[in-house]
Amino acid sequence: MFNSLSDRLTATFKNLRGKGRLSEADVDATVREIRRALLEADVAVPVVREFTAIVKERALGAEVSEALNPGQQVVKIVNEELQNVLGGETRRINLAKTGPTVIMLAGLQGAGKTTLAGKLGKWLTDQGHKPVLVASDLQRPNAVTQLQVVGQRAGVPVFAPEPGATSEFDDPTGDPVKVARDGVDFARSKLYDVVIVDTAGRLGIDQALMNQARDIRDAVDPDEVLFVIDAMIGQDAVNTAKAFDEGVDFTGVVLSKLDGDARGGAALSVRAVTGKPIMFASTGEGVRDFEQFHPDRMASRILDMGDVLTLIEQAERQWDKTEAERMAKKFTDQEDFTFEDFLAQMQQLRKMGSMKKMLAMMPGAAGMREQLENFDEREIDRVEAIVRSMTPHERVAPKIINGSRRARIAKGSGVSVSEVNQLMERFAQAQKMMKRLAQGKGVPGMPGGIPGMGGAGGGAAKKGKSKKKNSRSGNPAKRAQENAALASGQKPAAPGSAFGAQGKDLDAESLNLPKGFEKFLGK
Repeated sequence: MFNSLSDRLTATFKNLRGKGRLSEADVDATVREIRRALLEADVAVPVVREFTAIVKERALGAEVSEALNPGQQVVKIVNEELQNVLGGETRRINLAKTGPTVIMLAGLQGAGKTTLAGKLGKWLTDQGHKPVLVASDLQRPNAVTQLQVVGQRAGVPVFAPEPGATSEFDDPTGDPVKVARDGVDFARSKLYDVVIVDTAGRLGIDQALMNQARDIRDAVDPDEVLFVIDAMIGQDAVNTAKAFDEGVDFTGVVLSKLDGDARGGAALSVRAVTGKPIMFASTGEGVRDFEQFHPDRMASRILDMGDVLTLIEQAERQWDKTEAERMAKKFTDQEDFTFEDFLAQMQQLRKMGSMKKMLAMMPGAAGMREQLENFDEREIDRVEAIVRSMTPHERVAPKIINGSRRARIAKGSGVSVSEVNQLMERFAQAQKMMKRLAQGKGVPGMPGGIPGMGGAGGGAAKKGKSKKKNSRSGNPAKRAQENAALASGQKPAAPGSAFGAQGKDLDAESLNLPKGFEKFLGK
């Protein structure tokens, strides 16, 4: 969504790198580029004017002129001001103290209210709530049926006493206000703790739309009125948001279609113009492609700083703790990494969703955007097909997979033998890397080992002359002490032994180490 804006801002900040001091001309040029980037992203002109004025004022102030790295300080200022424009802090749902919490959805037709109702219901279910959807959109053809399908897919019940219009030639039947009121009563009687009311929309703002939305609001007295807006709407987002704010006085904003390729100015405009917080964002077509909106994380994404916190939260929700503990034990015991383990790890990753989306949350993802766009999600399916075409014995003992077996696996998975060979090579490299890590020898090519594990950095000690050279101290006084110790038949002190016991004196049992760690002490 914010690709073009992110690229422009990242390119602008590159010009500030390495400068020990920023002149007023440097600041003016930077602010000018930021202004252009925001306007090209369809951010409302008043918002751009106010944003750039604040950034310029702060950039010319003492916090930049006295900074050790002025360029980074300007990026920090832009990041903070972006967070302020997006709302400053995360706004959560206000839950009712007694009775069901009523959430009303409002917005134009086509903004994605009905689909979003199911996503919100699924999200609330995952949070431990018991929601129900109410089909009050009786005007749009098959809107009730659509909500029922979405609710079934999300695993959320739907209250739909009226069928609504079934085609564009039918006149709407039933009273949407009565359906909404009855839906709240139904939720109260069946002990549902959240009611999500889906209301009708229009292709444009009109008085009939506003009157109906206002009547539903008065009838159900919602705890939250969420204005659903298409993030791809552009400059018109401001006028639409103002009209709905005056008509129904919504309490929060939900951005739909945030995974689209539009420029994303709506997200930066709505909050600043209406003063109402952005609470949620819809990021895809699946019922799980829905997340709480965090201004600080979105600002980091726009500035290509990544969103690692959201990535961690997704992993915590989807990752199987039992599987993670099993893999950790295998790692500790230095057991071989098998194709069974590889398949299990791949399935865990698939639960987290699209690989493209996950990689796009990493810092610096803008620099590899072309590779991400060319990444084929079906490659994971092909790899899984290859592994599943192996016999159980082949998965745990891949060394037995010879030429004829590879040909059979290729035929069974519908790929070429060369693709099977490539997977085998990559898997062999992964096995070696896992062994080195378990032994504390580090990843090849990286300095240092694993902290807290006994191996030397990047591999075992080098053999030959270098080992002999380093076996005796280069300090003359220390060398004399070592010679005296040898003459008396004592073993010289091991390097660093002044800081703790020597390996000979270590007692693994007294240290109360986990099972399998004795090998790291040379036992």
